[in-house]
Amino acid sequence: MSAAGSLLAVVPAASVLLLTVALRSRAVDAVAPLRLAVVRSALLTGVYAVLVVELLGAMHALNRPAFVTAWLLFLVAAATAAGLRRRSNRPAPPPAATPRPVPVGAAVSGASPDLSDPTVEPSATGSDPAPTRTTRAPSGLLSVAVDAWRTAGRGERLLVGTIAGLVLVELLVALLAEPNNFDSQTYHLPKVEHWVAQGDLDFWPTAIHRQVTIPPGAEYLLLHLRLLTGGDQLHNLVQWAAGVLCLLVAARITAQLGGGRRAQLLTAFVLATTPMVVLQATSTQTDLVCAAWVTCAATVVLDGLRRRTGWGTLLGLGAATGLTAVTKTSGLIAVGPLLVLWGLAQLRLTVAAGAATTGPAAGAATTGPAASAAAGAVRRPRPVGGVARTVGGSVLILLVAAVVVGPFLARVTAEFGHPLGPPRLRESIPMERHDPQSILVNALRIGHTAFDTPLAPLRRAGAEVIIGGAGVIGVDPQDRAITFGREIFPEPAWYPDEDRVAFPLTGALALIGAVVALARPRRIDPEQTGPLRAYAVVVLAAVLLHTSMIKWQPWGNRLILYAVVLAVPLAGLWVDALLRRRRANSARRSVATAVAVTVLATSALAGVLALSYGFPRRLVGSGSVFTTSDWDTRFLRRPQWADEFRWAAAAVRDSDARRIGLVQQNDNWEYPWWLLLRQPDGSSPDLVALQSVLPERPPADPSSVDAIVCTGSRPACTKLVPAGWRLEFRGYVGYALPPAR
Repeated sequence: MSAAGSLLAVVPAASVLLLTVALRSRAVDAVAPLRLAVVRSALLTGVYAVLVVELLGAMHALNRPAFVTAWLLFLVAAATAAGLRRRSNRPAPPPAATPRPVPVGAAVSGASPDLSDPTVEPSATGSDPAPTRTTRAPSGLLSVAVDAWRTAGRGERLLVGTIAGLVLVELLVALLAEPNNFDSQTYHLPKVEHWVAQGDLDFWPTAIHRQVTIPPGAEYLLLHLRLLTGGDQLHNLVQWAAGVLCLLVAARITAQLGGGRRAQLLTAFVLATTPMVVLQATSTQTDLVCAAWVTCAATVVLDGLRRRTGWGTLLGLGAATGLTAVTKTSGLIAVGPLLVLWGLAQLRLTVAAGAATTGPAAGAATTGPAASAAAGAVRRPRPVGGVARTVGGSVLILLVAAVVVGPFLARVTAEFGHPLGPPRLRESIPMERHDPQSILVNALRIGHTAFDTPLAPLRRAGAEVIIGGAGVIGVDPQDRAITFGREIFPEPAWYPDEDRVAFPLTGALALIGAVVALARPRRIDPEQTGPLRAYAVVVLAAVLLHTSMIKWQPWGNRLILYAVVLAVPLAGLWVDALLRRRRANSARRSVATAVAVTVLATSALAGVLALSYGFPRRLVGSGSVFTTSDWDTRFLRRPQWADEFRWAAAAVRDSDARRIGLVQQNDNWEYPWWLLLRQPDGSSPDLVALQSVLPERPPADPSSVDAIVCTGSRPACTKLVPAGWRLEFRGYVGYALPPAR
């Protein structure tokens, strides 16, 4: 990555920071306003990034100059908005001789802050309001952080230190490690390279349908980094930033549900130490990106439980919905119930407002001017079109979402005749049976994989119970209609692999928290029973919908990550309630505290071990990011292929081939060819597929290329090599060249 590329990569980050300043909430009752500003900034930046790709793609202008121009314009707009916001928040000098009136009933000394005063803002912990400016200067934020650290107990400081340590080390790994996720080698990163090579978003002939059928939202973000920096050195930062956003938003959700500072820290701690989160935060997978957009939708919805939603919030909900859909459609399984909750809350507020405005006019006065005044004060105008406003807001949310995801769905529909892609995609992952027995078996298998532990006897016993029970109710536990591909249940998932690792501790805490919030919400917070129950219903609904719609698969733990992130705030709230509960029996209290501390310590150990020894990016041992070469790091999944790709690419380069044909199968690695066969000036190679699963996109004629590179099947390659060409194969990789002239 060049120095210019490094500087350009700073532009998106600087824009997000400036937007955070510009979008700070002015509402005096906003919960955690700084984190809310981060959510707004992330949503606005995400939508801008997607629309820039769509617009420039339609103009056939996916190139570096166009993207640099787009981001510089965005930076200028963000800086202008931040400047205007800071100037608008400068306090006006108070009138010289006009004393501020004291509210009726307030004490002459020690009065509580006036919540109608725009200079008063609630604290970020959701506790009592603190008399601070709505927008603090950097020094003010620093002083708040210092004060918070001084007032924090030893346990809270330990939580903060652990979270910060994990996040910073993850950042180090993300910067040092080359992208080496298996799916990224097959379709995530080749997708980006195809866009760069052709300069637009048109589909291309390919044997790997996932390059064109899987929603590309996360890859759109990677495309920005690819064109700004000229390479993939910063690709891991997209998921790392998504992980940080998940931590911030999950903590804010905890505050919205009544949790104080310790509950928020516990939420962030449990989430930050979840092995799947730790490993994906340094990856080029897409699950954390999806989870981040889902949690953004959740925190915006919770803001709408107690107040009517304004236009800005409606746009935010639409943005979160669209970004989820364009990133990973499974995330809509959670966004759907969240939007239903928002709609019901808005209708309830409408009914409540109507009841308040049409109640008894004045109980004290019956005649005369006093009665008229009382009637005028109580009988305010009834909210006009409350239901219509909610319906209109729902339509606006869907319209904004359609603007974000619509262009991609239009291309898929035009290509395959269905917005969800070809039949093989629609039938491979979604459940094909929906009878209660099949759904139950699928849910039990997903739960077994999610809660897997290193205790092999426990795994075997659980699997035997599920398999035996499935037979009793007449369901084949390996039925292809409820099982992905040719996979066989059970499959170990306890080891720290980014695609499979289980989360038994996080899952257990979240499940207990959800059950308590649903059945005994007063044990968590007597003043938040309604929101707690509603949020728990949404979380459980998302899990139930997922298990009834998505087939079991060995790597299914990462597919449900969005639901895990959504549920962790309930875990933080429950653990906090457990720690603060006063029991008459001190021995029972001591036991409960010891158990909670043990679970948290074990969770921390799991996170540290995942970061230290996780696969395929680790700090220590074989394959460490400190001791493994860049090229070998890319092939840690399949070390034996590293030299094979180099061997074939060297032969093709030595032949001076310009147009190169690709022969591969659906799950083969394509990305190494884009790296090894790049032109001397750094431009993309001319790679064309000699097979295609897209009916309207025929493959290239083998006779039209100067060389052929193959992966996977030698017989499949042999069928496409023209007569007289020389074919060489070494294990997984091969190449073919025409006879020397």
